[in-house]
Amino acid sequence: MRTRNTTALAATMLLGTLAACSSGTDDQEATKASPVSTKAPAKASPSPAAPMPLGTVFTLPVAEDGSITTATVLGYEQGTIKPQRSADAEFGTKGYVWAAIELKVCNKKGNLGVTRYPWALAYTDGTRIEPSGVTYGDFPKPEYPYEATVKTGDCVRGKTVFPVPGNQRPERVLYTTDILPEPAEWAVPAK
Repeated sequence: MRTRNTTALAATMLLGTLAACSSGTDDQEATKASPVSTKAPAKASPSPAAPMPLGTVFTLPVAEDGSITTATVLGYEQGTIKPQRSADAEFGTKGYVWAAIELKVCNKKGNLGVTRYPWALAYTDGTRIEPSGVTYGDFPKPEYPYEATVKTGDCVRGKTVFPVPGNQRPERVLYTTDILPEPAEWAVPAK
């Protein structure tokens, strides 16, 4: 990433130089311009890591209590979930459908409580959608629990359902637990 930032900075400086040269001013006018700064350019903030592909196992940092946890987004489906009640009927919307992510969280060491609520879907326009607070008997199985305790060496796996705009797909699945300084992200395939 550092190479990309340095290359971008060099390209910007080169374009600025070319623009000054092609502006129609002569050398004397160019020297009258404000002096060039001798300060080093400010460092660009590091780019966030690219989202992981679905199925990639992410190991969370070791928690204060010493627990070690891994999380994985195994899959994403949208528009194929047809329960007894539509997303539009449930929430009074137009054009919404049900979508689901399949998750797996494992406890390698320590105490672990899980819930579906740190998970979210992120869209290119900045919209984030949280899991549905409702569930029906005909939602995809197995369902990821609302809340569960996972003992050392055990995992929990299941699907969590979201009401989403039917004409859009999220670009990322986010795991927004307080343990992480920034969310872990998995890329949602275009189709």
